[in-house]
Amino acid sequence: MVVLATLHCGSLMKRKLPENKDWVVNNFTAKLSLGQREVTIQKGPLFRVAGYPVRIGCNVTGHQGPAEQNFQWSVYLPKTPKQEIQIVSTKDASFSYVVYAQRVRSGEIYVERVRGNSVFLHISEPQLKDSGEYECHTPNTDERYYGNYSAKTRLIVIPDTLSATMSSQTLSKEEGESLELTCEAAKATAQHTHLSVTWYLMQDGERNQITEIISLSKDFLLIPGPSYTERFAAGDVQLGKLGVATFRLSIGRLQPSDQGQLFCEATEWIQDPDETWTSIARKRTAQTTLRIQPIVRDFHVNISAESTWTAGNSLELVCLVVGGGRDPWLQGIWFFNGNEMARMDAEGVLDLKGDYRERASQGQLWVSKLSPKAFSLKIFSVDPEDEGTYSCAVAEVARAPMGSWQVLQSKQSPDSRVQLRKPAARNVVLSTKNKQEAMWEGEALTLLCKADGAVSLLSVEWWHLPQGQEQPELVASMQQDGAMQLGTSYKQLNNRGPTRLEKMDWATFQLEISPTSTTDSGVYECRVSEGTRNHARGRSWTQKLAVTVKSLESSLRVKLMSRQPKVELAKTFGLSCVVEADYANLRVPLTVTWLFQPARSQVFHLLVRITHNGTIEWGENLSQFQKKTKVLQSSFHSQLLIHDATEEEAGVYQCKVEVYVRNSLCTSGPARASAISHSLMIAIALPESKLQVNSSSQVRELLINSNTNIECSILSQSTGDLQLAVIWYFFPSSTNAIWLRILQMDQTNVVKYGDEFHTPRRKQKFYPEKVSQDLFQLHILNVEDSDQGKYHCTVEEWLLSTNGTWHKLGEKKSGLTELKLRPTGSKARVSKEYRTENATEHGQVAIRCSLESPGSSASLFSVMWYRNRENSGTKMLVHLQHDGLLEYGEEELGRPLLCYRSSSTDFVLQLHWVEMEDAGLYWCRVTEWQLHGNPSKWVKQASDESQHMVLTVLPSDPALPSRICSSTSLLYFLLAFPCILLILLLISLFCYCHKARKLSAMSLKAQKEKSLWVDLKGTGDLTITQREEEEEDH
Repeated sequence: MVVLATLHCGSLMKRKLPENKDWVVNNFTAKLSLGQREVTIQKGPLFRVAGYPVRIGCNVTGHQGPAEQNFQWSVYLPKTPKQEIQIVSTKDASFSYVVYAQRVRSGEIYVERVRGNSVFLHISEPQLKDSGEYECHTPNTDERYYGNYSAKTRLIVIPDTLSATMSSQTLSKEEGESLELTCEAAKATAQHTHLSVTWYLMQDGERNQITEIISLSKDFLLIPGPSYTERFAAGDVQLGKLGVATFRLSIGRLQPSDQGQLFCEATEWIQDPDETWTSIARKRTAQTTLRIQPIVRDFHVNISAESTWTAGNSLELVCLVVGGGRDPWLQGIWFFNGNEMARMDAEGVLDLKGDYRERASQGQLWVSKLSPKAFSLKIFSVDPEDEGTYSCAVAEVARAPMGSWQVLQSKQSPDSRVQLRKPAARNVVLSTKNKQEAMWEGEALTLLCKADGAVSLLSVEWWHLPQGQEQPELVASMQQDGAMQLGTSYKQLNNRGPTRLEKMDWATFQLEISPTSTTDSGVYECRVSEGTRNHARGRSWTQKLAVTVKSLESSLRVKLMSRQPKVELAKTFGLSCVVEADYANLRVPLTVTWLFQPARSQVFHLLVRITHNGTIEWGENLSQFQKKTKVLQSSFHSQLLIHDATEEEAGVYQCKVEVYVRNSLCTSGPARASAISHSLMIAIALPESKLQVNSSSQVRELLINSNTNIECSILSQSTGDLQLAVIWYFFPSSTNAIWLRILQMDQTNVVKYGDEFHTPRRKQKFYPEKVSQDLFQLHILNVEDSDQGKYHCTVEEWLLSTNGTWHKLGEKKSGLTELKLRPTGSKARVSKEYRTENATEHGQVAIRCSLESPGSSASLFSVMWYRNRENSGTKMLVHLQHDGLLEYGEEELGRPLLCYRSSSTDFVLQLHWVEMEDAGLYWCRVTEWQLHGNPSKWVKQASDESQHMVLTVLPSDPALPSRICSSTSLLYFLLAFPCILLILLLISLFCYCHKARKLSAMSLKAQKEKSLWVDLKGTGDLTITQREEEEEDH
């Protein structure tokens, strides 16, 4: 490689060029015919960064004349793309225009000749304004012009966006330590470019000698420097990328040669159109000074241990290396009375000698490496034969090329003498951990057994003498080596709680039974013994303690309370289950079960169960509670809040509590105690109604055929989600009238008409309106005589429960509103004269009804005849309408019955064949009609009834039938004569009806004739009113 060095911004920059200058020729070779000139230039566009050197190659082939050709460089700037601006020429020094002349004279822009026919145009410090189209031209040296003599390429100068930063610092490290440095390198070029990062070391006193440590190439490859190749392969030198712009250098096991100044260099690369990569920018960071302290390798060895020990106790010897290098490879050797007993090599492999191997397998001896420079020998139970002199030797080793360990240096520790002292007498203290000898079932029983005296290896046995027994049973034991064994009955967890034995220190033993039960009461005994490994057990010490475990059920009480034993419908009521116990401070888990016995039931059902582990179970038979019940639970208190109470929640409630021990949250142990509360009756009552309706009465006089409305005003009502139902009643002013239900607007605003007002005309005439929440109206259209009477409303308060049932809270009746028609100057008045009539059976009789005055000439009359018998009640017989039409009652259609008007004031009812059952009370009802409105319509003006007339029917002669039957001719005559008479009567009736219709028509036209109308119903009778309505509909 040929290296060109230039200075830029005070930094040392290197630009690497191809070794072979034929690069220009090779990259611009053209396929030309012999003798044809061809000028080629580096293919563009070329993107370069402002401030960094730029070179553009140009080559000419196929020329004649001298081998060394001249080249002229020009540029066409973007502002004036058609104007040539001359830059530099190899032929003419005055070729440059003024704008470039100074830069050419200063050497900033120059032409480098690679060969006679190949050159480079160099711009040392390009500027953004240098962007443009560059042309390379070769003056003609040929005999004739043949080929092309110039070529162009485009150069685009872009801003410098590359950055590389690292804080300047001075670090001091020891040989063998690790080092991590990070630098930030980023670019913001709009074009696609790559970034390479290289770490360098500049050693002290060698400013011009820079050593490459490692680099991340533009192709994302890690390439170590020549001096760091082996350390890179061993993993001691690494370069990693953290995030987008952070690059970390890691050097493990620093060496003195790593001392100096370290810095990071970032290079930006772009791929030109000819697919070659070119560096376009380069930045270096500040330097970090690294100082390395070489390792001091010499060391010495010490051993630490107490000089006197008690038999049975543990002995630990530590072999400590002082000095030496950092993390050296060391192996340690232990000696006892000058004989090797254990060896641990640099890799931690242990080799034990003689019976020490067996003692180590039994856990009585342990050899370990506490740190890189500390070895440990521990004997857990010291015997008299362990008395003697101990020492250790430490050797520093290194791995030889063949893989074996090579000893670099070895040092011996001083001797350490170990002597045993005799054990002294001891005292044992037994107590509970909380200093209390009585506890509740389920609590943990913790006993502490502590021995005093000199430190030694002790063993312990725990014994329990239950109440009512004479022989104690073993609870647990622990040997000197820590081996623990449970007693036979304490191994079965189903009978007792888990038992744990723990050694707190050399002289303190702890026995824990959790949870306890009442069977754990009794006397506990702690036996502490002292002995050695190869000798029989020595002396022992004993202490006893009485413990009482109280039953949880002995003080458990449950109370069920409610502030509202009588609950209003749709309200919320609460039930509180309070648990009382002397162990409330223990916060034991509880399962609370709520039971409910509905009204009219003898069985309790599960309402809800809140278990001790926090789950909630709802009963299947009382599903309505789950949607409306809130459960509140604390340690010793459970509460139910039941919203929107209905009759379904009325009944008897109970609360059952089960107590568990604390570890039951993780196990499935049974309840230790249970209790149930007393029964609590909850009654659901309707809320008191506060409904008040205006009770004042009034009388209204109206014109006939006018409209009116009757108000029903609510003065006050109950609060809450309540609905009102309004019923309107009518009491006609006629004789023998009863209260009639007009219509009802129920609590759902559905309107239902009464039976007497169910016809379309009546529904159109009477209709309700809800003006506001406090005002209802009944509208009456076209008021007529039959509408006279008294009206009132009845208001009902209704409450809808959550189960969809309506409940009536109260009912109030308004005052009376009486409607009267104003006099029109015409009023029908019927004679009230009392009459009696006698008739013979099978004879005929005429009953009369008279007006006191003939009335107005513009009026027409209708008449209805009624009869009242003791057994059959009141019935309408016949109705002579105001237009002259006759209408008979249902039972009178087949009877010889005649109704007519004998004069302007007289009406006659004639019975042609009187039967015994015709006896009774007869009366008539006369109604006056007049034309009103536009178009004209017959409207009822007034009506009146006559006095009741008594008809008595006398039986015929009883001998007459026998005489008739004895005379044949008389019998034939009696059979034939009625037929002839009936025919004549029908003919007469037909003629009369025809004449009556004709007269009625003439009377209607002239408004002077009169006709009769008889109401088909009795006073106050349902059928009569319906027939009047049907006539009015006609």
